Amino acid sequence: MSRIISTGLVKAGLLMGYKVASETGDRQAGGTVLAACGVAAFTVWQRDAGTARAAALTGTYVAAFGLSHPLAKKIGARPAVFAVTGATALASMIFGGRKKTRETR
Repeated sequence: MSRIISTGLVKAGLLMGYKVASETGDRQAGGTVLAACGVAAFTVWQRDAGTARAAALTGTYVAAFGLSHPLAKKIGARPAVFAVTGATALASMIFGGRKKTRETR
């Protein structure tokens, strides 16, 4: 269940951050949405997958945001946001799950 929650947070942060920024013209408001969802996703990942994976997934999330900008120049803003969101959501689903402990092996 928590993989679904963290993946939803990733999608909400990237998609809604873009939407808020583009609709309002206020990039800081979009960044606030992006940051809030990123912090919430980190918390879920840390609890479920450990700090190292949470940090790596958060790095992926931030890199996706950064990559969307040059990608937008090549394929357009919406397709770029959708592409990086899909890739980041996939990473969250694959790597954001329960860490293996002695009890779960």
